[in-house]
Amino acid sequence: MDNIGFDGYAPTWCPGCGDWGIRVGIKSALEQLGYDPSTIFMSFDIGCSGNMNDFINGYATHGLHGRSIPTAVGMKTANHEMNTIVVGGDGGIYGEGGNHFLHACRGNHDITVIVHDNMVYGLTTGQVAPTAKQGYKSKSTPQGIIEVPVNPLALAISQGATFVSQGFAGDARSLIEILKAAITHKGFSLVNILQPCVTFNKVNTYQYYLKHAYKLPEDYVQNDKKIAIAESMEVDEEKFPLGILYKEERPAYHEQISQLEAPLVKRAQFTDFAPFTSSFV
Repeated sequence: MDNIGFDGYAPTWCPGCGDWGIRVGIKSALEQLGYDPSTIFMSFDIGCSGNMNDFINGYATHGLHGRSIPTAVGMKTANHEMNTIVVGGDGGIYGEGGNHFLHACRGNHDITVIVHDNMVYGLTTGQVAPTAKQGYKSKSTPQGIIEVPVNPLALAISQGATFVSQGFAGDARSLIEILKAAITHKGFSLVNILQPCVTFNKVNTYQYYLKHAYKLPEDYVQNDKKIAIAESMEVDEEKFPLGILYKEERPAYHEQISQLEAPLVKRAQFTDFAPFTSSFV
């Protein structure tokens, strides 16, 4: 198998940034699954997370800010045999792209959405992001943010996602296992990753998450929506569950459309347009 990750080059991330751990997690998960780069399509959003576009070996595109999910949905529709993965930040996925996130959950599109959740817009120097706690002070909210934070786990569960999980960039070993489970799940998979921004977020640090995050027990029931919602609401008490909160088996979007029985890219090319254009002559 060709190398999933490129060697000899490094992203322009700050030393200690949680993005490093996420890249290791994604690269290791894909390699351990035995996927060839030619079977992978990755849709990257804008921001620090998008810098990974040049450091993962596979088919990829850099979308507009907030538009990485519809790009992935388009790819999956055209060729649902591709392992389709979205990589974006909490701003691009839950902010600018929040509407796309919501409806992709509803449709149960067979894509894996990996979110770098650091509660700030790191690339544009630390403005407040949708997941930031109410009162958080930043360059854009010097007196503290007024809005309550988006709860991506509860939102995904309530809107129909069939795989909802959360990892921590500081625990690569556990993150790899979560990512492998998400990527191989058929349906919409969310992996929200707590990712410290060491430069602009001095509150939600590695030490903070080591104190406030906890792993779900081994006997945790993954298919109970009420339990999953309850776990997702622990964030209100500054407690962050790690692991697979919710999982169910349900037909993916493309499996419910008879016209998509075979990938569009594998169909014979249609060249005879005369029957359709003759009426305009």
